[in-house]
Amino acid sequence: MHILIIIIALLALAYFLNQAKQKNMLSTEEKPLPAAAHDAAHQSHLDRVANGQTVAFISEGKLFYRAAHGEVKQLHSPYVQEMLDKMEKHRERNAWKQNTSFGVSASGAMRQFDGDGAHINATAMQFDEQGRILYFLQDSGMGGLFSYELETGVERRILHRQNLALTDMNLDQASGKLLASSMNKTGIANLVMLNREGDDYRELTGGDTLDTSPCWIPNAEKQVLYQSTGIARNQSGVALAFGNASIQMLDMKTGSVSPVLDDPAYDYLHPRVCQQGNLHFIRRPYEAPKYETSNALLDVLLFPFRLLRALFHYLNFFSMMYSRKPLTSASGPALNADLKEIILKGKRIDAEKALRKENMVNGVPSLVPASWQLVSRNRQGLETVLATNVVAYDMRTDGSIIYSNGRGVFLLGNGRQSSLILKSELVADVIAQ
Repeated sequence: MHILIIIIALLALAYFLNQAKQKNMLSTEEKPLPAAAHDAAHQSHLDRVANGQTVAFISEGKLFYRAAHGEVKQLHSPYVQEMLDKMEKHRERNAWKQNTSFGVSASGAMRQFDGDGAHINATAMQFDEQGRILYFLQDSGMGGLFSYELETGVERRILHRQNLALTDMNLDQASGKLLASSMNKTGIANLVMLNREGDDYRELTGGDTLDTSPCWIPNAEKQVLYQSTGIARNQSGVALAFGNASIQMLDMKTGSVSPVLDDPAYDYLHPRVCQQGNLHFIRRPYEAPKYETSNALLDVLLFPFRLLRALFHYLNFFSMMYSRKPLTSASGPALNADLKEIILKGKRIDAEKALRKENMVNGVPSLVPASWQLVSRNRQGLETVLATNVVAYDMRTDGSIIYSNGRGVFLLGNGRQSSLILKSELVADVIAQ
């Protein structure tokens, strides 16, 4: 009897152990990953997606792009190379003037004939639906719109005019209409529209303002959003200060302009609308210009030194003209542009200080503070901060967003996670395909 009870107990124990083992195996198969492991797996997937992005960006007036799973390459414009070749010939013709009185400028410094004074800058880029890059180049007197075939390297000049300066291009691929901001020598900027072939050029806005960053509103015929900043001038017409940047909407049917976002405490920059109708923009605190008593006292204290410096340069000019010898041992060559102080979105940035102080994004230092936020606003007015330390961003056709903190380009994923696409010394504007 006792033996029978022991056998039954052993069989029961074996049964329960077997059931527990099967349950454990089942739970192991169906058990979700721990939060950390899940996040790591999602980040790994996001990294793979980021590596497959084709992007372009502007850095110090130069064009760069990176094909999917490729390396960053500079886009060398044949037009720019042609201009550089002409300047080289000009340098050779004027080489005999070096170190003579003919090579002295009105400031007393030696004129440069080596071509380094040539500044042909890229101010805007845009991918079209065929994978080509549209971009705008300008120097001190001319400006032109070009297209570039990435596969063949063939460049086509679309539009070329004197005193033409376009920025912030935005292409409506369906209609072929191109929005841009046209900079004027008087310091104002108006919105313009033209087609991708350079025809039908016309101005959309006017007034003493800076109207920039235009974009089309999806599924809204002839309605445009843009960023607008007022200009304060003195009686002589000299610009003294700029107001806060607001977002305005232009109805091209009626010509009416209505405010969308305007707050004296903030700048609202670079509006874009996704296919779901949500408004995206960069928000940063508005810094009103200040001139305090301390500034006036500093100017008074520095006035004698500034006067002496002006007198020195005046005498240095005559010394160079008549003795061909400067009053200082410094040769005074043209300095190469560095990244100590740069201007991003109209703000002067101390890059050296920012790289020490500001937050990092995926290990990449930021050139702008965390108060520069990428914000999404839905139709009900609910705002969500998607990312911080944002200099520029663009929206892809699938709704995903790429953005830059000034030193890197990132893909923004769900849950506000970001993954690094590329790094560069300076990213002033970024464009997604």
